[in-house]
Amino acid sequence: MAITFSDLHTESGLKSLDEFLSGKTYVSGDQLTKDDIKVYAAVLEKPNGDLFPNASQWYHCVSSKLATSFPGKAVGVRTAGQAALVEAAPAKVEKEAPAGDDDDDLDLFGDETEEEKKAAEQREAAKAPAKKKESGKSSVLLDVKPWDDETDMKKLEESVRSIEMPGLLWGASKLVPVGYGIKKLQIMMTIVDDLVSVDTLIEERLTVEPINEYVQSCDIAAFNKI
Repeated sequence: MAITFSDLHTESGLKSLDEFLSGKTYVSGDQLTKDDIKVYAAVLEKPNGDLFPNASQWYHCVSSKLATSFPGKAVGVRTAGQAALVEAAPAKVEKEAPAGDDDDDLDLFGDETEEEKKAAEQREAAKAPAKKKESGKSSVLLDVKPWDDETDMKKLEESVRSIEMPGLLWGASKLVPVGYGIKKLQIMMTIVDDLVSVDTLIEERLTVEPINEYVQSCDIAAFNKI
């Protein structure tokens, strides 16, 4: 039976995948199988290593393996914010599907037909102009510090998340003790580099009225290009 996961574009879905991958290199054990490729195609981007270390390492291993095994082949294509699978494989079958697999499972290790190759070429041609205009993205971890131990941290987080702007997506968060009963808010955000300046966001949105009623200061704890 094929292994499946749901809602891999959500934190809860990634958390279940991360827990499942504990102690494993690949989804089915120590070898790459079509189950890994199916799950890989459903994950929108490399999971954050701090929040999902097992899933992040697995994603890196699958990416490296596919780049070596299928040079020039697109195994996972993501469109409209969702993952879609594309059949792509070398001429020789690398791994036979185990007996009992559902008949309607996508054969990720089968040969491409001429019709499939043509469809793939058309998709790549259609995406080419968009790729030229696509801006880079970054994953940023912010440390948001309150004024004192009496600051309402729930309202502080609500105030931070109330900031909406094109190219900004808030992610997971947690409270981290800093001493003397004070906790800081650590919150992830994904930004489109051409649309959002983190320094401007902090100086002009996060540390001014009315949010500065709760927020004393903000610092960039981690900044990674995606």
